[in-house]
Amino acid sequence: MRMMLKASMDTEKANELIRNGTLGKLIEESMAQLKPEAAYFTAEGGRRTVFVFFDMADPSDMPVISEPFFLELCADVSYTPVMNREDVQKGLSRLGR
Repeated sequence: MRMMLKASMDTEKANELIRNGTLGKLIEESMAQLKPEAAYFTAEGGRRTVFVFFDMADPSDMPVISEPFFLELCADVSYTPVMNREDVQKGLSRLGR
């Protein structure tokens, strides 16, 4: 299922990882694991935030995906199922109208 992962990083922990040079490595490892369709980085609510759009094959993958963000960045992590344009069109076609 296509998912959107949102991770809002704790500012002090992210600053620490930037200073010691490991934030980039953590992000690269996460991207290699997820093989995202897209990933966007921004600031939201004053915190570094990443939105990652990827296919989650099995919900049991959530701990493996989430823990690096929790453990290394003290991040707030959320998952939201999302659709692309084709998914919306397919779903609307099932309404039977």
